[in-house]
Order: sequence, then C-alpha cells, then structure tokens
Amino acid sequence: MNILAPSILAADFWRLGEQIKEAENAGARYLHIDVMDGLFVPSISYGMPVIASLRKYTDIFFDVHLMIERPERYVKEFAESGADLINFHIEASEDVEGTIRRIRSLGKKVGITIKPSTSARTLEPYLKQVDMVLVMTVEPGFGGQKLMLHCLDKVREVRAMAQQKGLDMDIEVDGGIRLDNVALALKAGANVIVTGSAVFNGNIAENAGRFLEIMEDSR
Repeated sequence: MNILAPSILAADFWRLGEQIKEAENAGARYLHIDVMDGLFVPSISYGMPVIASLRKYTDIFFDVHLMIERPERYVKEFAESGADLINFHIEASEDVEGTIRRIRSLGKKVGITIKPSTSARTLEPYLKQVDMVLVMTVEPGFGGQKLMLHCLDKVREVRAMAQQKGLDMDIEVDGGIRLDNVALALKAGANVIVTGSAVFNGNIAENAGRFLEIMEDSR
C-alpha cells in the first residue's frame, strides 16, 4: 500500500493543528514527525511535549523520525507521547538490536533509517526485526534540499533484500520528494512517501490530492 506521510517540519506552526487536519482530510494516512537534537544533525526541532499535544488532536498514524544521538535513551518517552512508529538512525544507536527490542516491548512499530552515505547492506541483519526502513534521500537535518537520485539505488537494494527474505515491508523515502519525482521513488520500491513543503506550501488539500493521484496510478 502506498502511503503519503506529510512532514510537519514544513508546516506553519501557528496553524499546525489546522494544517494537519487539512492533510488528513485530503487522504494522508501518516504524519511524519522529525525530531532533531542539534547533535546528530545540526538543527533542533521539537520533542515529546509537541507530539503529546498533537496526539490529543488527531488519531492519524504518528511516524516519529528520531534524528538524535543514542535514541535508545528516549524511546520510552516518545512511545508515551503518542508515537505509533519510532524510526531511529542506525548511525546514531550504540545498540541497534537492543533499541529495536525496546521499541517493540513498548507496543510500537519499529523503523530503522540510513543516511545517504550509509550502505544499504548495513540494514540486512535487522530487516526481519523491523516494520519499516527509511532511506534518507537528502542529508538529514534540513528541509528544502534536492533529491539525491543515487539514494534511490539504496531503495532498490533494500527492496531486493526484503524480497529475498520474503518480507513485505514498508520502505520510506524522505527528502526532496516532489510531484515531479515521486514516481521515481515509487518505481524504485518505496511505498511510504515523506514530503514537507510540497504539501504544506500552498493549498494543502490540492497538493496532497495530486500526490495521492500519482501514488494511486503507481500501484
């Protein structure tokens, strides 16, 4: 199933609740929530209080992307804040398998993420343990970057590894995804599409609707 996951990093925080509802009503199934600590990535975004506040406002699936050092320290807090899936970077964790087990023990879905410079092969030992792989298609930490096309090769590689293992798993792409290139990501094997400004800039319902049309045609 192809799923649109608008990233609130590009939303207008003055109208955040309203804009989330617009995206949800337009057909977005996930909400992508980027958490940045200023250490693993240069930027700082938001944390548990924002997620907890949003959880009171909507039942949409919260895809929480932790761009933080040693994510294992905080998975319990993010789970309690309302995350449905906790996605963490393989590069940031000191205990990848332990972090996966910890998230699972909290009743949440598990995602694992790689940066553009990280080999897709590093994911292979963990594919049977996770629900989603997130392949970053830009350097994490900043919005508005252009899609790195070579990262789609990693998507193809992850999809091939998953199929070899008999896994029908979600593969997510995040970074530089727009209407003019989303079909490339889908063709490469991604089925969860993160996009920020391409949804939240302008008419949210129209933007989301156009993405969903392309995604439906690519099924």
